[in-house]
Amino acid sequence: MRDLAQLATPAAADAPLRGRALGDVDLLEDAFVLCEGSSVAAVGRMRELPPLDGDVVEVDGRGLSAVPGLVDCHTHACFLGDRVEEFALRAAGASYEELHAAGGGILSTVRATRAASEDELRAAVERHRDWMLRSGTTTFEAKSGYGLDRETELASLRAIAAAGGIPTWLGAHAVPPEFDDAAAYVDFALAEVLPEAAAIAEAADVFVERGAFGVDEARRYLEACVDAGLALRLHGDQFTELGAIPLAIELGARSIDHLEATGADGVQALAASSVVGVLLPASALFLGRQMPPGRALVDAGAAIALATDFNPGSAFCESLPLVCALACTQFHLSPAEALGACTVNAAHVLGRAGSIGRIAPGFQADLVLLDAPDWRHLAYHLGGELVTAVVRRGELASQR
Repeated sequence: MRDLAQLATPAAADAPLRGRALGDVDLLEDAFVLCEGSSVAAVGRMRELPPLDGDVVEVDGRGLSAVPGLVDCHTHACFLGDRVEEFALRAAGASYEELHAAGGGILSTVRATRAASEDELRAAVERHRDWMLRSGTTTFEAKSGYGLDRETELASLRAIAAAGGIPTWLGAHAVPPEFDDAAAYVDFALAEVLPEAAAIAEAADVFVERGAFGVDEARRYLEACVDAGLALRLHGDQFTELGAIPLAIELGARSIDHLEATGADGVQALAASSVVGVLLPASALFLGRQMPPGRALVDAGAAIALATDFNPGSAFCESLPLVCALACTQFHLSPAEALGACTVNAAHVLGRAGSIGRIAPGFQADLVLLDAPDWRHLAYHLGGELVTAVVRRGELASQR
């Protein structure tokens, strides 16, 4: 890529980025990026571009800006069906908890997903992956959790991996209707699903919330998962503070995600820990909830990441640029802080900060070209057709 109006990439080499480092961006104008195979070979200003020999494919970047390929570290992209009727009921005043208690919510998607074949699951993930790619996401994590039985959970994890996603076993997402309580279901999941899930997934996740799983069952589930070799993630503080943050810190989880209900003590606890707070503003907006305390977390020194929470019920949104806009307008992050949160820090959550999330020699050649002369349009252009091309592993993967 040559003659780029701007190239912006997080500056700090360490991960996760915290405090001032989160908003520190290296900015080059009139820039080029030279890729060799699937990696970045050189980055600089056009006047520094060396003579190029051999068969070189040039991409004209005039009037465009480049940022690193975006990293979505929290999605639920493996599902069938939709929840548009539920969306309409919620718009008329029904609460998320009321819909869940009436058999809607997660369990309605479980019914649709259990009815699918593995080929249908893979096709669904591929479709959702392509939506994300067109919005600039070059690496995505996806969770199971809409099967909650042995066969569908394992098929979901295989489908995610086959579609190029990073699979997380969300075996403790909800208690399925065939079980009377959370303890009995956790017994089943650990005995019947974990051994094979651990051979496919990279991490395990649990939903710590009223009506889902309490701290004691979550601890039992997560301890078994870490013994099986899985990294740990938690959904926590979405509606209530039940002790998910102390549990995440105790067990050394990579992240705790949501945090809409997190108070001042939770902010300080996260800031003093190595656990990343993954913030999901599209979910808070979709459900009409208060936003997580993003500005307070950054100012306290906590490490944060941004993600879409793409799912059919509470965040039907695949766009990280839109999430960046929400982070800036609702959390009062700067565009630079938002960029660091959905590149380097999201890559850190997925254990890949040494290879993705920055435009630098040796990193994977994942780039997003923006149809704007200033890279900050990533957050500024709310919901527009901003992404003009996406390069993944050195290949043009999407072009508008």
